[in-house]
Amino acid sequence: MASLPILPVIPSSSPERADLDEGPRLIGIARMAAEGEHIRDGHNIEYFTINTRSILNRCNVPRMPFSWTINPYRGCEFACKYCYARYTHEFMELKDPLAFERMIYVKQDVVGQLRRDLRKVKREEMIAIGTATDPYQPAEKRYEVTRSILEELAQHEGLDIGIVTKSNLVVRDADMLREISMRNKIYVNLTVTTLDYRLAHILEPRAPRPDLRLAAVRELNEAGVDAGVICAPVLPDITDGVRELDALVKATKEHGGKYVYANPLFLKPCSASVFLPFLEKEFPHLVEKYRARFGEKAFVSAAYRKRISELMRALRKKYGIGERPGYSTKNDAAPSGREVLGRRVQPSEADPQSGQLQLF
Repeated sequence: MASLPILPVIPSSSPERADLDEGPRLIGIARMAAEGEHIRDGHNIEYFTINTRSILNRCNVPRMPFSWTINPYRGCEFACKYCYARYTHEFMELKDPLAFERMIYVKQDVVGQLRRDLRKVKREEMIAIGTATDPYQPAEKRYEVTRSILEELAQHEGLDIGIVTKSNLVVRDADMLREISMRNKIYVNLTVTTLDYRLAHILEPRAPRPDLRLAAVRELNEAGVDAGVICAPVLPDITDGVRELDALVKATKEHGGKYVYANPLFLKPCSASVFLPFLEKEFPHLVEKYRARFGEKAFVSAAYRKRISELMRALRKKYGIGERPGYSTKNDAAPSGREVLGRRVQPSEADPQSGQLQLF
């Protein structure tokens, strides 16, 4: 197979990078992004290197389900219409919400940083991989940043690790994940938003099909790696029907998933700017309902969360599917920015614009 052609760096006249060359001098992550070296292109995707101070970042909110985050990349090629993590590109002065899915930054020299900073992690503190990007997006096939992180984690013991992904590429690393599990706790969470292929395709244009994700759940568990399903986000009036959620829980059970839980949609302005035009095209009759529901807040109501929680609890009981160890069924509908890896999070804690939560 012929390799992809190397493209020149985005010109300074490009609207996506215009503000990198004008105005105040860039500092911090914005400067690092501007200095990134262009690597290769995909289909309307461009890859850049980016240096970081640390691949392991502390989450500043004590009651969050994890204490540390690891995100091998900035941006995500899967282009999910509802993705809240688009805001992370704004820190690099990339204001176009589509830049998040078109300009992917590959973090450099992560192994040494991780080895150094793991000394800070206490035994009871959880490390979440994939809170603001998918660690197994297409870039991982070429650059293997996630694989290198796992290889380092395999050298340690007593860690508590959760991974969230929509990609069956995670099966590639089943051997490494199993090795990690021998001396650490590790769970792999496959996000499945819907079993409807057509809907999944328009919601998550470049993510693997839902059946491939479920197959990955089966393969991981057969390989000795604990894996389950997160139904997230649950979209009001689109994927929240009893029939749809029943089918998903049943499919999780049939594919050997150890657990399944759900989180409702979280819609901040950065994601609403992409999601609402999607609704106007695909579900025009729902636009006004969504504007009313999310007009002044990013989260669904407590009543909606309760309904989803009770429904998921009943469905798990119906199919006899287990739960993640240490996770209570009462937390099924806990809201989140991305998936919360099976633990409770309060709405105020999951707000990425509060300035308190560091997910990247």
